[in-house]
Amino acid sequence: MSERATKIKYRALILGASYGSLLSTKLMMAGHSATLICRASTADIFNREGSLVRMPIKGREGLFDIQSGPLPGDLDAASPEGVDPSEYDFVVLAMQEPQYSAIGVRELMDRIAKAEVPCVAITNMPLLPFLRRIPGLDTDTLRECFHDASIWDAFDPSLMTLCSPDPQAFRPPEEQPNVLQVRLPTNFKAARFTSDQHTDMLRQIEADIDSVRMELSAGEQVEVPVKLRVYESLFVPLAKWAMLMAGNYRCVQANEMRPIKDAVHSNLVETEAVYNWVVELCCGLGGDASDFVPFSKYAKAAESLLNPSSVARALAGGSHNIERVDKLVSLIAKQRGQNLQTVDETVNVVEDWLSRNQSL
Repeated sequence: MSERATKIKYRALILGASYGSLLSTKLMMAGHSATLICRASTADIFNREGSLVRMPIKGREGLFDIQSGPLPGDLDAASPEGVDPSEYDFVVLAMQEPQYSAIGVRELMDRIAKAEVPCVAITNMPLLPFLRRIPGLDTDTLRECFHDASIWDAFDPSLMTLCSPDPQAFRPPEEQPNVLQVRLPTNFKAARFTSDQHTDMLRQIEADIDSVRMELSAGEQVEVPVKLRVYESLFVPLAKWAMLMAGNYRCVQANEMRPIKDAVHSNLVETEAVYNWVVELCCGLGGDASDFVPFSKYAKAAESLLNPSSVARALAGGSHNIERVDKLVSLIAKQRGQNLQTVDETVNVVEDWLSRNQSL
């Protein structure tokens, strides 16, 4: 690193060691500290060996290893049971929505709510407290979209914000769980908190991450990709909805799964209609067209997405629970007296797969 921080600035409690490992690395590079919540066996590996993130650098060939040990900030890991959320400045919720119902995690979520610590959810599925921040939305009718909606009842909406999981990363199957490889080093996009104080914390972290430089060779310092970007609009982190509905969920077919490329490009007129319908729905809730990616840009990116989406792969693998963004979008539209047949068909196909999986 070009400069080492003189002190730890913020302490983050991060639930989820996959995406969490990427964000924790960015935080540590900027001098902050992080505690990862994960299984006890995984926590032992992190505490013994630290984390390792492999990342592409613009204009350079290959991947570059960033190990947690030499970084200015501190890293540790723990299982959910022994953690006091009140000891942290903010919490990052970086797991799939159904996972918060797991034994141990559920109890930790209750402690987080009672501690009134600001929370940043990195997820495609906006959590109920964040949805309550959208004016005019009846969240009571949306509870059925969640694996266990009661988990979110104790959370103060003013202490919850949403961050898009745009960077793409995975754990190489041949590696230990403390190793993460970044496939697409795009930015995290977060909406502001209700309060200026908590938003200022995010903006300070944004600036700290921006200032980091990595030394590749003697005297040569480069920027490190995957930044944090903080927006005034609540709807910027929801930009992924249109992509999910036009591509990811439409990978799910009645009896098989298809690649995202095929879901998008097999009928581009229909795909564009779905995409624009979701954007218009979000704009009707208070968003602005500038919050969203133009369809042409998304369609171009989808040409390289040659595998089925993660939600399609999960259903094909027999999963009983997935994030239901498809159902959430459909129910929000119905609140506003709107529907689109293609979206309704997608929801029905997903429901059928879940019903079959749960009956096995």
